[in-house]
Order: sequence, then C-alpha cells, then structure tokens
Amino acid sequence: MLDRIKASFDPYILALIATIGLASLLPAHGAFAQICDSIANGAIVLLFFLHGAKLSREAIVAGAGHWRLHLATLASTFVLFPLLGLGLSHIPGLPVLVASGMLFLTLLPSTVQSSIAFTSIARGNVAAAVCSASFSNLAGIFITPLLVTLFMGSSGASMSFAAAEKIVLQLLVPFIVGHLVRPWLAGFLTRHKGVIGYVDRGSILMVVYTAFSAAVMEGLWSKLPLWEMGLIFALSAALLALVLAATWGLGGMLGFERADRIVLLFCGSKKSLASGVPMAGVLFAPSQVGVVILPLMLFHQVQLMACAVIARQFAQTPDE
Repeated sequence: MLDRIKASFDPYILALIATIGLASLLPAHGAFAQICDSIANGAIVLLFFLHGAKLSREAIVAGAGHWRLHLATLASTFVLFPLLGLGLSHIPGLPVLVASGMLFLTLLPSTVQSSIAFTSIARGNVAAAVCSASFSNLAGIFITPLLVTLFMGSSGASMSFAAAEKIVLQLLVPFIVGHLVRPWLAGFLTRHKGVIGYVDRGSILMVVYTAFSAAVMEGLWSKLPLWEMGLIFALSAALLALVLAATWGLGGMLGFERADRIVLLFCGSKKSLASGVPMAGVLFAPSQVGVVILPLMLFHQVQLMACAVIARQFAQTPDE
C-alpha cells in the first residue's frame, strides 16, 4: 500500500508547495507584483489556448453517442458537487476562508488527462472518457463563472460586464482560437508533448506565485492557521469519498456497463487544477486567489492518490 501511495504522488505537487513557499518568503510587491500579474494574465491566456488546441474533434465524435453517460458526468460535476459544496460551506463553525475555498473547488469542471488515464488503467471506456472530460472542461468555461457568481457573490466574485469581458477575452477566446488552429498545431503539440506539459505547468506555477504573493501581502498565514490546513485535507478526503460512492452507485442505477460506470466514477469525481487556478485568477481579486485555490490544490493530490489505487484495483479485477 505504501508503494502505491508513493507511486501515485504527483511530483508537481512538490513544485506547487515550493512555489507557495517562495511566495511566502519572497512575495512579489510593488512594481514587481504588477509585472508578475501581467505575466500571470498572459499565462492564463496561453493555458486556455493550449487547452483548445489539444482538444481532439475525432475523440469527441467517437464518444459523443453516450449521451446518458455524459449527462450523468455533467450532473455529478455541476449539480452534485456544488450541492455538497453548499452543504460544506454551511457547516456551523467552519472558518469562512475554508468554506469559500471548499465551495469554489466544487464548482469547477472535471480534469481531462488524469480522468482519461485512470479510466484506461481501470479498463474503462476510454473514448467515452475523452468525450465526458472534454465536455466538462468546455462547459466549465461557461458554467463555473455563473455558479461562482450565484453561490459566491458575497465572497467577492462577481459577473459584472468587466468580469464577463475578462472571462471571454482570457478564457473563451483563447480556447476557441486554439481549437480552430489545432489542424496546424496538432503535429507540433504531439511531437513536443513533454515541452508543452512543462509550459502548461509552468504557467500554473506563475499564476500560483502571483496569487499567493498577493495573499501573503494581505496576511494569509495569519488568517489560515495550520489546523485549518488539516481540516481542509480531511474535508477533501470526505468529499471525494462521498462523490466516488455516489457516482459508482448512480452508474449502477442507470444500468451502465462496467466500462461506462468506470468513466462516470473517474470523470465525475475529479476537479481540475489546470482550469481552476486560472479561473480563480480571473474571477477573484488578487488578494483572494491564494486562499481560494488552496483547498483545490490539496483536493487535487487527494484525488490522484485515491484514484490511482482504485484504478489499479479495477485493473486487477476480472470483468463481471
């Protein structure tokens, strides 16, 4: 079991932790903070351009016929999760910062790469997983900002004209442009997949550094003691366990075959760090972003560790 946990630990989490440490010790401020903010905005545009460019139309067509499965995945991502998030945020005595961060992560779309990877390991329907995860990410560009405004408007997020314009220009337009130019970029992206991965993750690290720098300057660590970090981790584990049980049970109730139940299990229980960090940078004030994305980063690691173990268990279990 210890070897499985070690194998499932994402080294990128170490980079995120190091970035938080750097922002805590040497936060960007003054003119340097403005430069970092401009770079972070550019990184968000680049991230969503690459998301669009990597989205395969062929893969979507191949899995698009499983509409009941895709609707179930979207319902888990944008209905079940937000309802659970609302419930968590109203737990008596739960610190406001923890409640806000936990609620935000429940409003995000599903991951793409890890959902597909775990589905493949577990011998699920990979084509349908590609489609479900891609639909979730695409829908999240529209749905997540609306849900954040609806449920978190009092926390500083708003859908003013300026905010809507920022979402369109920094998220939607780059995504569409990236997808439109995919026929010319697909080969390049495939040949340089490793480099593109570093660009993806490096962009997120830049956004995280800028966000946490602003939060540290606002006194983040005096507002968020260590015990609250432990509370976030425990809530993340409980939330994931509940959704994993619900999605597996829902798949059975809907009469899905094992391969499709696996898709719902993995695609419907994930939350995207790659989409969540830049979205937070667009939707929240700089001083709020670091606090809001902290639960997401902890949940991200919890979901990777748990789903890696579950996927390997499925791989070793004969088909029913």
